Amino acid sequence: MDLAPRDRNRSQQVEYVSSQLLARAALLTRLLINQMAVDVSRTEAGVLNTLDGGPRRITELAELEGLAQPTMTLLVKRLEQRGLVTRERQVDDGRVVLVYLAEAGRTALRAFRAQVGAALQEYLAETSDEQIEALAAATDTLATLVAILQRGAAGAS
Repeated sequence: MDLAPRDRNRSQQVEYVSSQLLARAALLTRLLINQMAVDVSRTEAGVLNTLDGGPRRITELAELEGLAQPTMTLLVKRLEQRGLVTRERQVDDGRVVLVYLAEAGRTALRAFRAQVGAALQEYLAETSDEQIEALAAATDTLATLVAILQRGAAGAS
């Protein structure tokens, strides 16, 4: 028997959230993007989003995006050919190549976010006020969780 979230104890809630949150967020993202005509794929948008935080090495991008390095190299090459990213060798170490988000990439990322946001708003309009309040609280909680994860990642490097 599945209990309502408010009827579960904390450990059951933690277990429920940890087993369901990522899968449901990923499915939500896929469903929204699959319904839209977008100029960049979900994977490309992920790379552009990561680069929005600053330049990265291809190996670092591959690790962050969960792709093999050869796959990321091909992806970056395609993005570069479309003018969305640029690659530059480090002046102090010519072996190191950093990938930067180009202005066209920043524009494409903004357009992608706006399209996804608009599509999501349409569906949110169909939900109850109570559900919107719960999602607003969940969104704030996710921001806190992201900050905790980022602190942990910063401490590990």
